[in-house]
Amino acid sequence: MRTLLIQGAKSAVMTAHKRSDPISKWAAALRDRSGWQKAVVALANKNARILWAVMTKGEAFDARHVSIKPAAPVAAAAGA
Repeated sequence: MRTLLIQGAKSAVMTAHKRSDPISKWAAALRDRSGWQKAVVALANKNARILWAVMTKGEAFDARHVSIKPAAPVAAAAGA
């Protein structure tokens, strides 16, 4: 499974500059900042997490989904 995730990510990272979806933009920017090999591993990791979430939640994949981080506890935000 790891090999397949890496192969797919390698293909996606190398052609990300040709697409305009959010994940391709993220992959292209990461490739420019960190190099293509790190971007490939990061995208494979992202894809594995997306696959896990889709399988466990039983929902369809939404490429435009933006996750919202949970709010910080009030005590931590107040500097307690």
